[in-house]
Amino acid sequence: MPLADTEWDLVTMWVREYLLDTTDPHTQLVQYGFAPEFVAALPLTAVSAENARALVQASRKDIQRQLRLVETVAAVDRLSVLPEVSKALEFQDRLREDYRVHASQDNFRTCVLKNGTEVFIDRQNLRETLRQFVDDPEKSVLLVDGDPDSGRSYTYNLIRHIGQHYGFRPARVTLSHTSTADKVVRRLAEFVSDPRAGISPLNPTELNDQLPSIDDAVHWVVGRATAVEDRFWLVLDECDKLDPSSDVWDFIGQLALAIYEHAAVRGDQAPRLVLLGYGPSMRQLPYDLRGSMCWDTARAAEPADLRRFFDQYFHESPPGFLGGGPPDEATITELVDVAVQEVLRAAEARSGSESYMRRVCTAAEGAIRVYRAL
Repeated sequence: MPLADTEWDLVTMWVREYLLDTTDPHTQLVQYGFAPEFVAALPLTAVSAENARALVQASRKDIQRQLRLVETVAAVDRLSVLPEVSKALEFQDRLREDYRVHASQDNFRTCVLKNGTEVFIDRQNLRETLRQFVDDPEKSVLLVDGDPDSGRSYTYNLIRHIGQHYGFRPARVTLSHTSTADKVVRRLAEFVSDPRAGISPLNPTELNDQLPSIDDAVHWVVGRATAVEDRFWLVLDECDKLDPSSDVWDFIGQLALAIYEHAAVRGDQAPRLVLLGYGPSMRQLPYDLRGSMCWDTARAAEPADLRRFFDQYFHESPPGFLGGGPPDEATITELVDVAVQEVLRAAEARSGSESYMRRVCTAAEGAIRVYRAL
């Protein structure tokens, strides 16, 4: 299981106190086995607290580096003789298991997220589109359209899951009829700014000439997202809820273009843009982006999709009452039939403001909890 932010704070303290309490941090890290090119890229200074934060931030970008850092810290002599080393060893074991799971499964095909408590049903086309988007450095914008209540916003849940394994952080802003470029800029600024430094006083939309002010805001946000240690995906959700005359449309186009231009200079460190609920009939993005976009169309899950989902789940995680060994296919088929029937019945019976896809997912999560308890 990945470490929480508060647990990484504890790792940072160990690094500061036991690993980087030295006047020569570069040599110290190389002696402990860190790659010289990795160490050379770190912004190390004479302040151990700053060095510890820089090392932890750089290491958190992928799970292999996370494990390497915690293994090193747990083995430092000054920590290994203290009682708190037991916590470091616990973190080490958790990250080893997380790395084992990461290396053994196709994270784009995962059907149950967040430690087995959240489902992501079907969307096979999205999974492959996301795989291509992650792997192709020339792609900078992902657009997801589809009918209302088809699960467009739910795409964010899979993006968060993929981000945990591929070293990026999705920052989502949900749009509405009253959204303005100024509000979106401020929300994005909160995500990409260093919380320890505070948010720079950005007030571009009070300028008299609106279009240049939007351009200034765009480049400020993208520049900040590129400069920080974390890699960001900027997610604008429910684009279809925007007012047709909203200045957010101009902001989106210029944001997409700025990301495209920063990527040419900064490569993978530049942010990427995800637009959920952005259909082909909406305002077109700048022409220069035509080769940098990936598209996906969401649709509501059908019974056949649910059947594939539960078939995958029961093969990967057979209920305990089936015992050890290979699962019996006839029993699996029966379990799938019952689960699909119960989920569809529960989804149809539920009322309220939830969309159909959310009702289906909620019912499927309930079914999984029941089977895990058997």
